[in-house]
Amino acid sequence: MKNYKLAVVGATGVVGRTFLKVLEEKKLPISKYVLFASSKSAGKKVNFMGEEYIVQELTEHSFDEGFDFAVFSAGGDTSKKFSPIAASHGCIVVDNSSAFRMDKDVPLVVPEVNPEEIKNNKGIIANPNCSTIQAVVALKPLDDKYKIKRIVYSTYQAVSGAGSKGISDLENGIEHFSYNKNLMDIVSENNDSTENLTKFPHPIFNNCLPHIDVFLDNGYTKEEEKMINETRKILKNPDLKITATTVRVPVFNSHSEAINVQFEKDFDLEDLKSTLKQSPGIVVQDDVSHNVYPLSSLANNHDEVFVGRIRRDYSVDSGVNLWVVADNIRKGAASNAVQIVEKLIKL
Repeated sequence: MKNYKLAVVGATGVVGRTFLKVLEEKKLPISKYVLFASSKSAGKKVNFMGEEYIVQELTEHSFDEGFDFAVFSAGGDTSKKFSPIAASHGCIVVDNSSAFRMDKDVPLVVPEVNPEEIKNNKGIIANPNCSTIQAVVALKPLDDKYKIKRIVYSTYQAVSGAGSKGISDLENGIEHFSYNKNLMDIVSENNDSTENLTKFPHPIFNNCLPHIDVFLDNGYTKEEEKMINETRKILKNPDLKITATTVRVPVFNSHSEAINVQFEKDFDLEDLKSTLKQSPGIVVQDDVSHNVYPLSSLANNHDEVFVGRIRRDYSVDSGVNLWVVADNIRKGAASNAVQIVEKLIKL
């Protein structure tokens, strides 16, 4: 079997470090790894695969030596500049930014959902948005069986989705407020304080912020538009009716989503649950009599998508409600990208 060379771009970030963790677990037939980051992080030492790696600065010549694959998580501007350079040297890039997701010539891939798209790459494959990935893992088998008519997304997204600065905002908020104060003092001071914020426009501690990414002219946020457009592309249904409200919550890791779905066809609820249980990458946790349902704390460090609170929506014909939880840094980013590389190796 061929041994491959793989570049990790953005190796020192939250997702980049998780790339390394997942790659260590997967033990793919990679003979050489090279870790890249910005000039600010170049020179840092990283322990990986039992060795010490020195992070190199990403430049226009970084891919001159030739790589088979590269996983990118360094932001959209970096991806736009360097992904085509890598691809021009015969490297297949799996990009975690939003730079290429809606490009009609770039496959948008979740391996459990549309692995057939991987072979259609022209040197770049896009990783979907973290909130989209976990949603479509749950929705695809149901769409195949009952044909989705409409989706309503309501998300509860962890601060790790905003990177290290988002994590810092929550940590600082927790540290700043003493639990010796009464609740009203905490609420009042928290609402007034914007000190030490590095990412969010308001304190995330003790708050839910209905504001992820920038607001658009239509009143939606860019995150909400991402979920809508990416779901349509992945499910190959450009006219699918979808609406979304995405919310940042004071949870460190793992996104939770309430997904309301209306189907074209009617369904038997037990049959629907059985379909989910038999689908790849899904763990059904749905025993409310024993308080069993997906939790963000239990999804941490897992690659599966957890589905529960599965119940019929009696307000519409052929409707169902799902509660969907996944580790947004692993399955929502790093693990999904590494799974794509794994599939590429097997082509």
